[in-house]
Amino acid sequence: MSIHKISVEDLLQLAAQAPVLDVRSPGEYKHAHIPGAYSLALFSDEERKIIGTSYKQESREKAIKHGLDFFGVKMKSLVEEVEKIIKEYKPAPTPTPTPDLKPQTLNTVLVHCWRGGMRSSAVAWLLNFYGFEVYLLEGGYKAYRNWALAQFEKEQQFNILGGYTGSGKTELLQALKQSGYAIIDLEGLANHKGSAFGALGQPPQPTQEMFENMLANCIEQNNGQLCWLEDESQRIGSLNIPHGFWNTMRRKPVYFMDIPFEERLDYITAGYGKISKEQLINAIVRIKKRLSPLEAKTAIGFLVEDDVKGCFRILLNYYDKNYLKALYNRENPGSLLNKIACSGVDAVSNSEKLLSCITVNT
Repeated sequence: MSIHKISVEDLLQLAAQAPVLDVRSPGEYKHAHIPGAYSLALFSDEERKIIGTSYKQESREKAIKHGLDFFGVKMKSLVEEVEKIIKEYKPAPTPTPTPDLKPQTLNTVLVHCWRGGMRSSAVAWLLNFYGFEVYLLEGGYKAYRNWALAQFEKEQQFNILGGYTGSGKTELLQALKQSGYAIIDLEGLANHKGSAFGALGQPPQPTQEMFENMLANCIEQNNGQLCWLEDESQRIGSLNIPHGFWNTMRRKPVYFMDIPFEERLDYITAGYGKISKEQLINAIVRIKKRLSPLEAKTAIGFLVEDDVKGCFRILLNYYDKNYLKALYNRENPGSLLNKIACSGVDAVSNSEKLLSCITVNT
Protein backbone atom coordinates (compact mmCIF):
# COMPACT_ATOMS: atom_id res chain seq x y z
CA MET A 1 0.00 0.00 0.00
CA SER A 2 1.50 3.34 -1.06
CA ILE A 3 1.46 6.76 0.59
CA HIS A 4 -0.65 9.30 -1.35
CA LYS A 5 0.47 12.93 -1.48
CA ILE A 6 -2.39 15.43 -1.59
CA SER A 7 -3.05 19.18 -1.74
CA VAL A 8 -4.77 21.31 0.90
CA GLU A 9 -7.99 21.29 -1.12
CA ASP A 10 -7.93 17.48 -1.33
CA LEU A 11 -7.24 17.18 2.39
CA LEU A 12 -10.22 19.39 3.26
CA GLN A 13 -12.47 17.17 1.13
CA LEU A 14 -11.14 13.95 2.58
CA ALA A 15 -11.32 15.32 6.15
CA ALA A 16 -15.08 14.74 6.09
CA GLN A 17 -14.44 10.99 5.87
CA ALA A 18 -11.08 10.37 7.55
CA PRO A 19 -9.23 11.85 10.56
CA VAL A 20 -6.50 14.47 10.13
CA LEU A 21 -3.42 13.69 12.25
CA ASP A 22 -1.23 16.64 13.21
CA VAL A 23 2.18 15.23 14.17
CA ARG A 24 3.70 18.55 15.24
CA SER A 25 4.57 19.14 18.90
CA PRO A 26 1.83 19.79 21.49
CA GLY A 27 2.82 23.48 21.70
CA GLU A 28 2.53 23.96 17.95
CA TYR A 29 -0.86 22.25 17.94
CA LYS A 30 -2.14 24.26 20.91
CA HIS A 31 -1.17 27.55 19.24
CA ALA A 32 -3.17 26.74 16.10
CA HIS A 33 -4.08 23.77 13.92
CA ILE A 34 -6.36 22.69 11.10
CA PRO A 35 -9.88 22.69 12.61
CA GLY A 36 -10.92 19.18 13.56
CA ALA A 37 -7.39 17.75 13.42
CA TYR A 38 -6.17 15.36 16.11
CA SER A 39 -2.87 15.90 17.88
CA LEU A 40 -0.53 12.96 17.31
CA ALA A 41 2.72 14.51 18.44
CA LEU A 42 5.80 12.70 17.20
CA PHE A 43 7.99 14.70 19.60
CA SER A 44 7.22 16.54 22.81
CA ASP A 45 8.00 20.25 23.00
CA GLU A 46 11.23 19.48 24.87
CA GLU A 47 12.26 16.76 22.41
CA ARG A 48 11.62 19.09 19.49
CA LYS A 49 13.81 21.71 21.17
CA ILE A 50 16.65 19.21 21.64
CA ILE A 51 16.49 18.14 17.99
CA GLY A 52 16.40 21.75 16.78
CA THR A 53 19.38 22.72 18.92
CA SER A 54 21.32 19.68 17.71
CA TYR A 55 20.55 20.58 14.09
CA LYS A 56 21.80 24.16 14.54
CA GLN A 57 24.81 23.50 16.75
CA GLU A 58 25.97 20.07 15.56
CA SER A 59 24.68 18.60 12.29
CA ARG A 60 21.64 17.36 10.41
CA GLU A 61 22.78 13.77 10.92
CA LYS A 62 23.12 14.23 14.68
CA ALA A 63 19.64 15.77 14.86
CA ILE A 64 18.17 12.82 12.94
CA LYS A 65 19.81 10.37 15.33
CA HIS A 66 18.27 12.22 18.29
CA GLY A 67 14.93 12.03 16.51
CA LEU A 68 15.31 8.29 15.95
CA ASP A 69 16.03 7.81 19.65
CA PHE A 70 12.73 9.49 20.51
CA PHE A 71 10.79 7.92 17.62
CA GLY A 72 11.86 4.33 18.17
CA VAL A 73 10.33 3.90 21.61
CA LYS A 74 7.06 5.54 20.52
CA MET A 75 6.24 3.47 17.43
CA LYS A 76 3.88 1.06 19.15
CA SER A 77 2.06 3.75 21.14
CA LEU A 78 1.63 5.92 18.02
CA VAL A 79 0.02 3.03 16.14
CA GLU A 80 -2.27 2.25 19.07
CA GLU A 81 -3.27 5.90 19.41
CA VAL A 82 -4.23 6.01 15.72
CA GLU A 83 -6.26 2.81 16.10
CA LYS A 84 -8.12 4.47 18.98
CA ILE A 85 -8.74 7.64 16.93
CA ILE A 86 -10.12 5.68 13.98
CA LYS A 87 -12.36 3.63 16.27
CA GLU A 88 -13.86 6.80 17.79
CA TYR A 89 -13.92 8.86 14.58
CA LYS A 90 -17.33 9.56 13.06
CA PRO A 91 -17.38 10.50 9.36
CA ALA A 92 -19.67 13.25 8.10
CA PRO A 93 -23.18 11.92 7.32
CA THR A 94 -23.02 13.13 3.72
CA PRO A 95 -19.68 12.34 2.04
CA THR A 96 -18.18 15.27 0.14
CA PRO A 97 -15.02 13.85 -1.51
CA THR A 98 -15.05 13.33 -5.25
CA PRO A 99 -14.97 9.65 -6.33
CA ASP A 100 -11.22 9.68 -7.11
CA LEU A 101 -10.50 11.00 -3.60
CA LYS A 102 -12.82 8.68 -1.69
CA PRO A 103 -10.94 6.73 1.02
CA GLN A 104 -10.51 3.10 -0.05
CA THR A 105 -10.55 1.60 3.46
CA LEU A 106 -11.89 2.34 6.92
CA ASN A 107 -8.27 2.62 8.09
CA THR A 108 -7.58 5.82 6.16
CA VAL A 109 -5.70 8.68 7.84
CA LEU A 110 -4.52 12.12 6.70
CA VAL A 111 -1.11 13.16 8.05
CA HIS A 112 0.78 16.45 8.19
CA CYS A 113 3.55 18.24 10.06
CA TRP A 114 4.84 21.83 9.72
CA ARG A 115 6.27 21.74 6.18
CA GLY A 116 5.60 18.20 5.02
CA GLY A 117 9.11 17.12 5.98
CA MET A 118 10.69 14.42 8.11
CA ARG A 119 8.18 14.27 10.95
CA SER A 120 5.13 13.58 8.79
CA SER A 121 7.14 11.33 6.45
CA ALA A 122 8.31 9.22 9.41
CA VAL A 123 4.82 8.81 10.84
CA ALA A 124 3.35 8.19 7.37
CA TRP A 125 5.93 5.44 6.79
CA LEU A 126 5.14 3.81 10.14
CA LEU A 127 1.37 3.89 9.68
CA ASN A 128 1.60 2.71 6.07
CA PHE A 129 3.92 -0.14 7.13
CA TYR A 130 1.39 -1.18 9.76
CA GLY A 131 -1.42 -1.25 7.20
CA PHE A 132 -3.16 2.13 7.27
CA GLU A 133 -4.06 3.92 4.06
CA VAL A 134 -2.09 7.17 4.40
CA TYR A 135 -2.60 10.52 2.67
CA LEU A 136 0.25 12.99 3.25
CA LEU A 137 -0.33 16.75 2.95
CA GLU A 138 2.23 18.30 0.62
CA GLY A 139 3.75 21.41 2.16
CA GLY A 140 2.28 20.55 5.58
CA TYR A 141 0.58 23.02 7.89
CA LYS A 142 2.48 25.88 6.26
CA ALA A 143 0.69 25.15 2.97
CA TYR A 144 -2.62 25.10 4.84
CA ARG A 145 -1.88 28.51 6.40
CA ASN A 146 -1.11 30.00 3.00
CA TRP A 147 -4.41 28.58 1.74
CA ALA A 148 -6.29 29.97 4.76
CA LEU A 149 -4.91 33.50 4.35
CA ALA A 150 -5.78 33.45 0.64
CA GLN A 151 -9.47 32.86 1.46
CA PHE A 152 -9.79 36.31 3.04
CA GLU A 153 -8.78 38.09 -0.16
CA LYS A 154 -11.48 36.43 -2.28
CA GLU A 155 -14.69 38.22 -3.16
CA GLN A 156 -17.54 36.80 -1.07
CA GLN A 157 -21.32 36.84 -1.27
CA PHE A 158 -22.43 38.34 2.03
CA ASN A 159 -25.54 39.86 3.56
CA ILE A 160 -24.81 41.70 6.81
CA LEU A 161 -27.19 41.49 9.76
CA GLY A 162 -27.21 44.83 11.58
CA GLY A 163 -28.87 46.23 14.66
CA TYR A 164 -28.08 48.03 17.88
CA THR A 165 -26.72 46.15 20.89
CA GLY A 166 -29.40 43.94 22.43
CA SER A 167 -31.16 43.18 19.14
CA GLY A 168 -30.57 39.44 19.44
CA LYS A 169 -28.55 39.26 16.24
CA THR A 170 -26.71 36.08 17.23
CA GLU A 171 -29.99 34.27 17.89
CA LEU A 172 -31.33 35.61 14.60
CA LEU A 173 -28.30 34.21 12.77
CA GLN A 174 -29.04 30.80 14.25
CA ALA A 175 -32.69 31.09 13.19
CA LEU A 176 -31.50 31.77 9.63
CA LYS A 177 -29.28 28.69 9.83
CA GLN A 178 -32.26 26.61 10.97
CA SER A 179 -34.10 27.87 7.88
CA GLY A 180 -31.33 26.51 5.66
CA TYR A 181 -29.27 29.66 5.08
CA ALA A 182 -25.49 29.71 5.25
CA ILE A 183 -24.07 31.76 8.12
CA ILE A 184 -20.71 32.61 9.65
CA ASP A 185 -20.94 33.28 13.38
CA LEU A 186 -17.86 35.46 13.93
CA GLU A 187 -18.60 35.97 17.62
CA GLY A 188 -19.06 32.23 18.08
CA LEU A 189 -15.69 31.55 16.45
CA ALA A 190 -14.08 34.26 18.59
CA ASN A 191 -15.74 33.19 21.89
CA HIS A 192 -16.64 36.83 22.45
CA LYS A 193 -19.78 38.97 22.04
CA GLY A 194 -17.92 41.99 20.75
CA SER A 195 -18.13 44.58 23.55
CA ALA A 196 -16.33 45.32 26.79
CA PHE A 197 -18.73 42.78 28.32
CA GLY A 198 -18.31 40.28 25.49
CA ALA A 199 -15.94 37.90 27.30
CA LEU A 200 -18.25 37.45 30.31
CA GLY A 201 -19.53 33.89 30.51
CA GLN A 202 -17.48 32.83 27.48
CA PRO A 203 -14.62 30.31 27.20
CA PRO A 204 -11.12 31.70 26.52
CA GLN A 205 -10.59 33.20 23.09
CA PRO A 206 -8.55 31.21 20.56
CA THR A 207 -5.28 32.57 19.24
CA GLN A 208 -5.47 34.93 16.27
CA GLU A 209 -4.09 32.21 14.03
CA MET A 210 -6.64 29.63 15.19
CA PHE A 211 -9.47 32.12 14.73
CA GLU A 212 -8.31 32.70 11.15
CA ASN A 213 -8.11 28.96 10.51
CA MET A 214 -11.68 28.40 11.70
CA LEU A 215 -12.94 31.33 9.66
CA ALA A 216 -11.16 30.10 6.52
CA ASN A 217 -12.75 26.67 6.95
CA CYS A 218 -16.20 28.26 7.33
CA ILE A 219 -15.67 30.13 4.06
CA GLU A 220 -14.63 26.91 2.32
CA GLN A 221 -17.58 24.96 3.70
CA ASN A 222 -20.06 27.59 2.46
CA ASN A 223 -18.70 26.92 -1.03
CA GLY A 224 -19.40 30.36 -2.50
CA GLN A 225 -23.10 30.50 -1.59
CA LEU A 226 -24.72 33.63 -0.16
CA CYS A 227 -23.84 33.88 3.51
CA TRP A 228 -25.20 35.88 6.46
CA LEU A 229 -22.89 37.55 8.98
CA GLU A 230 -23.45 39.85 11.93
CA ASP A 231 -22.22 43.43 11.55
CA GLU A 232 -19.03 43.71 13.60
CA SER A 233 -16.19 46.02 14.45
CA GLN A 234 -12.94 44.73 13.01
CA ARG A 235 -11.82 43.82 16.53
CA ILE A 236 -13.69 41.17 18.53
CA GLY A 237 -12.18 41.08 22.00
CA SER A 238 -8.46 40.46 21.50
CA LEU A 239 -8.92 39.17 17.93
CA ASN A 240 -9.03 40.96 14.60
CA ILE A 241 -11.19 40.03 11.64
CA PRO A 242 -8.72 39.63 8.73
CA HIS A 243 -8.43 42.91 6.89
CA GLY A 244 -9.45 41.71 3.42
CA PHE A 245 -12.46 39.83 4.79
CA TRP A 246 -13.59 42.82 6.87
CA ASN A 247 -13.25 45.19 3.90
CA THR A 248 -15.53 42.87 1.92
CA MET A 249 -18.06 42.94 4.77
CA ARG A 250 -18.08 46.75 4.69
CA ARG A 251 -19.14 46.76 1.04
CA LYS A 252 -22.11 44.44 1.44
CA PRO A 253 -25.82 45.19 2.10
CA VAL A 254 -26.78 45.72 5.74
CA TYR A 255 -30.19 44.60 6.97
CA PHE A 256 -30.73 46.65 10.12
CA MET A 257 -33.17 45.16 12.63
CA ASP A 258 -34.74 48.29 14.14
CA ILE A 259 -35.93 47.27 17.60
CA PRO A 260 -37.21 49.72 20.27
CA PHE A 261 -34.73 50.78 22.94
CA GLU A 262 -36.80 49.52 25.90
CA GLU A 263 -37.19 46.07 24.34
CA ARG A 264 -33.46 45.81 23.82
CA LEU A 265 -32.80 47.09 27.34
CA ASP A 266 -34.99 44.34 28.81
CA TYR A 267 -33.17 41.74 26.70
CA ILE A 268 -29.71 42.95 27.76
CA THR A 269 -30.69 43.24 31.42
CA ALA A 270 -32.03 39.68 31.45
CA GLY A 271 -28.85 38.34 29.89
CA TYR A 272 -26.12 40.24 31.69
CA GLY A 273 -28.06 40.56 34.94
CA LYS A 274 -26.90 37.03 35.76
CA ILE A 275 -23.25 38.10 35.72
CA SER A 276 -21.58 38.99 39.02
CA LYS A 277 -21.38 42.68 40.00
CA GLU A 278 -17.60 42.48 40.25
CA GLN A 279 -17.24 41.33 36.64
CA LEU A 280 -19.65 43.98 35.39
CA ILE A 281 -17.85 46.74 37.30
CA ASN A 282 -14.48 45.62 35.92
CA ALA A 283 -15.91 45.77 32.39
CA ILE A 284 -17.25 49.29 32.98
CA VAL A 285 -13.86 50.42 34.31
CA ARG A 286 -12.23 49.20 31.06
CA ILE A 287 -14.34 51.64 29.01
CA LYS A 288 -14.31 54.43 31.61
CA LYS A 289 -12.41 56.90 29.41
CA ARG A 290 -14.68 56.35 26.42
CA LEU A 291 -17.87 56.27 28.45
CA SER A 292 -16.85 59.37 30.46
CA PRO A 293 -15.88 59.24 34.14
CA LEU A 294 -19.25 60.63 35.27
CA GLU A 295 -21.34 58.08 33.35
CA ALA A 296 -19.05 55.26 34.45
CA LYS A 297 -19.44 56.33 38.08
CA THR A 298 -23.21 56.58 37.71
CA ALA A 299 -23.47 53.16 36.03
CA ILE A 300 -21.39 51.55 38.79
CA GLY A 301 -23.53 53.31 41.39
CA PHE A 302 -26.67 51.75 39.91
CA LEU A 303 -25.04 48.31 40.14
CA VAL A 304 -24.11 48.83 43.77
CA GLU A 305 -27.74 49.75 44.45
CA ASP A 306 -28.92 46.57 42.61
CA ASP A 307 -30.43 48.63 39.80
CA VAL A 308 -29.04 46.58 36.92
CA LYS A 309 -31.49 48.04 34.44
CA GLY A 310 -30.48 51.60 35.34
CA CYS A 311 -26.85 50.64 34.78
CA PHE A 312 -27.50 49.11 31.37
CA ARG A 313 -29.65 52.05 30.30
CA ILE A 314 -26.49 54.17 30.45
CA LEU A 315 -24.37 51.53 28.74
CA LEU A 316 -26.90 50.86 25.99
CA ASN A 317 -27.07 54.56 25.11
CA TYR A 318 -23.27 54.57 24.87
CA TYR A 319 -23.15 51.55 22.56
CA ASP A 320 -26.02 52.85 20.40
CA LYS A 321 -24.06 56.04 19.67
CA ASN A 322 -20.93 54.09 18.82
CA TYR A 323 -22.74 51.62 16.59
CA LEU A 324 -24.61 54.36 14.71
CA LYS A 325 -21.32 56.11 13.97
CA ALA A 326 -19.74 52.88 12.68
CA LEU A 327 -22.85 52.01 10.67
CA TYR A 328 -22.53 55.12 8.52
CA ASN A 329 -18.73 55.02 8.39
CA ARG A 330 -18.69 52.95 5.19
CA GLU A 331 -18.80 53.73 1.49
CA ASN A 332 -22.29 54.63 0.22
CA PRO A 333 -24.08 53.71 3.48
CA GLY A 334 -27.41 54.96 2.17
CA SER A 335 -27.41 52.49 -0.72
CA LEU A 336 -26.38 49.58 1.48
CA LEU A 337 -28.68 50.13 4.46
CA ASN A 338 -32.08 48.40 4.67
CA LYS A 339 -34.06 49.06 7.87
CA ILE A 340 -36.57 46.49 9.10
CA ALA A 341 -38.92 47.58 11.90
CA CYS A 342 -39.40 44.96 14.62
CA SER A 343 -41.55 45.18 17.73
CA GLY A 344 -39.32 43.08 19.98
CA VAL A 345 -36.37 40.73 20.33
CA ASP A 346 -37.74 37.50 18.88
CA ALA A 347 -35.45 35.51 16.61
CA VAL A 348 -38.17 33.49 14.87
CA SER A 349 -40.56 36.35 14.05
CA ASN A 350 -37.71 38.70 13.18
CA SER A 351 -36.16 36.14 10.82
CA GLU A 352 -39.54 35.86 9.07
CA LYS A 353 -39.68 39.65 8.67
CA LEU A 354 -36.10 39.70 7.40
CA LEU A 355 -36.66 36.97 4.82
CA SER A 356 -39.91 38.60 3.73
CA CYS A 357 -38.02 41.83 3.15
CA ILE A 358 -35.37 39.98 1.12
CA THR A 359 -38.06 38.33 -1.03
CA VAL A 360 -39.77 41.66 -1.74
CA ASN A 361 -36.47 43.36 -2.65
CA THR A 362 -35.46 40.59 -5.01
